[in-house]
Amino acid sequence: MKIGVPKEIKTNENRIALVPAGAEALAAAGHTVIVQQGAGEGSGFPDHLYVDAGATIALDAGLVWAEADMIMKVKEPITPEWQHMRAGQTIFTYFHFAADEKLTRAHIDSGATCIAYETVELPTRELPLLTPMSEVAGRMAVQEGAKYLEKLYGGRGVLLGGVPGVAPAKVVILGGGVVGINAAKMAAGMGAKVTVLDLSLERLRYLSDVMPANVTLIYSNRHNILEQIATADLVIGAVLIPGAVAPRLVRREDLKTMQPGSVIVDVAIDQGGCVETIEPTTHENPTYVVDGVIHYGVANMPGGVPRTSTLALTNATFPYALRLANLGWKKALRDSLPLRKGLNVVEGQVVYPAVAEAFALPLKDVDSFLN
Repeated sequence: MKIGVPKEIKTNENRIALVPAGAEALAAAGHTVIVQQGAGEGSGFPDHLYVDAGATIALDAGLVWAEADMIMKVKEPITPEWQHMRAGQTIFTYFHFAADEKLTRAHIDSGATCIAYETVELPTRELPLLTPMSEVAGRMAVQEGAKYLEKLYGGRGVLLGGVPGVAPAKVVILGGGVVGINAAKMAAGMGAKVTVLDLSLERLRYLSDVMPANVTLIYSNRHNILEQIATADLVIGAVLIPGAVAPRLVRREDLKTMQPGSVIVDVAIDQGGCVETIEPTTHENPTYVVDGVIHYGVANMPGGVPRTSTLALTNATFPYALRLANLGWKKALRDSLPLRKGLNVVEGQVVYPAVAEAFALPLKDVDSFLN
């Protein structure tokens, strides 16, 4: 199989979907690897490392897309890339279709086979290809939130951990999943007063066993959310419904109850965000203010630390990519239920329920494409 790795073109996205070690393993398995010139430089992997690993360097993205049977990316193909997609081609990346109808319809129209990292799901309900980036994003959310609490950036001028004799900041985390637990670890480690809200009592019980004493656990409902955000310095949106649009937990009118100069970091922005007033932002222009509350909505947060993120991501994705390359997507999905869960769009049809539901599109059965 010919595997293509184009350079990411989303604003300030410096990750790459395949490291040289992965290219070497694919080449050793008999596959052809085509990497766009300069694609790995942002993560610290220059072209010569891919050449040494047995890959071919292509001068531009068009050549990569034209030659490849399977495209490996980090972020969803954006508008300039849509012209390159074609029927019969497999695209393996993060898509987050349910948050973007235009993106979804473009991939339906392309006829390509779209396998989404974020919906590959183990029988335990774990999302193995989303987990590493959720870990990075959860930790970064605290790091970025702490920065924007500084007065220089319009924040309340509060130090997250406080000092002896001065109370620490209050951090409220909406969701106790992978993002939430990593955010809580970071915030608690910095000495903040942390509150985590979650709907699952089982999850709250687990967190009570692993979280330090400065983390309070509260059942998530409308009353409790409003009560907690009213006194929060930093609110982190960490909710996730796999493959579906995030529920809106914080409404526009709720901002008026929050403290001026407080900060919202909505990690759920990839799935539409859990805050009504959140909009996607970039690393270049990460924040804006609504009703005195700073909003941070960077949709590719891990792209800010591309070396760490690329290594963490490819550690998780590569075994699945190798399976797809060795077996072809149909046999790979027949043999692997987790990979089958990753299939979202194929041959112009939606096969992932949450995506079909988001835009009232017909839903086709995955198995009908695997025979």
